Amino acid sequence: MSKEFKILFLGDMVGRPGRTIVKHFLSEILASGDAPDFVIANVENASHGFGLTEKNHNELAAAGINCFTSGNHIWDRKDIFEYIDKSDRLVRPANYPEGTKGVGHRIFEVNGTKIAVINLLGRTFMNAMDSPWDYVKNVVPELKKEAQIVVVDFHAEATAEKICFGKYCASLGVSAVLGTHTHVQTSDEKIFDNYTAYITDAGFCGVYDSIIGMAYENSLKRLVTSLPERFEIAEGSVLELNAVMMAFDPVFGGAKSIERICYIKDFSEVS
Repeated sequence: MSKEFKILFLGDMVGRPGRTIVKHFLSEILASGDAPDFVIANVENASHGFGLTEKNHNELAAAGINCFTSGNHIWDRKDIFEYIDKSDRLVRPANYPEGTKGVGHRIFEVNGTKIAVINLLGRTFMNAMDSPWDYVKNVVPELKKEAQIVVVDFHAEATAEKICFGKYCASLGVSAVLGTHTHVQTSDEKIFDNYTAYITDAGFCGVYDSIIGMAYENSLKRLVTSLPERFEIAEGSVLELNAVMMAFDPVFGGAKSIERICYIKDFSEVS
């Protein structure tokens, strides 16, 4: 067994620009000598900024993404209710009420190493949800009996809640806690308790000159007037990809490293 198991986690993908740069980046890294063993991506905004269509689900699976995490916007495309139970890689937030379609965690196996992936929503400045704290307290010990590596995508708004949740998960032996939702990559990547890889927000994948992936004009009008305004995906040829690359002990599950990635490319130069 390899001395390291590498996982690439891609921040919130926003619309076609996000899908474009993710597919381009994966085509490069998966063909390189630095290819990860497993790829996770947050896809709740992958289809025109709201939700995930089945077509885009299959497109991204073919690009090499092993697991899709999500968030509160995963329900924005109505066909999600038709295919979510058929997907073998999509994880919706686990702390929706019992009976919600889909699953809140999955276990994958790659070359003898098992990876459990959990998706959870925060509760500060978010809609009322079941407790993510109770969920990990009850579920993580059981998952660790089966999987060497346990990864949590914590889709939350408040920085303090994310950091506190990361430290709490570290006390439970979670291998990584990766923040999503705010679309701005933070520079606080670290390893808690010499075991748990952590970052407050992994960032986003989309148009570089944008408001977290959306057009400036619509965002400005909504913020200035406080009136409803439909967000539109930003346009532009310069795209940005935010991610983290992590290495884990494949036997004991502890993180050995976490490294931020900020990849920017001008696609006007791509034929």
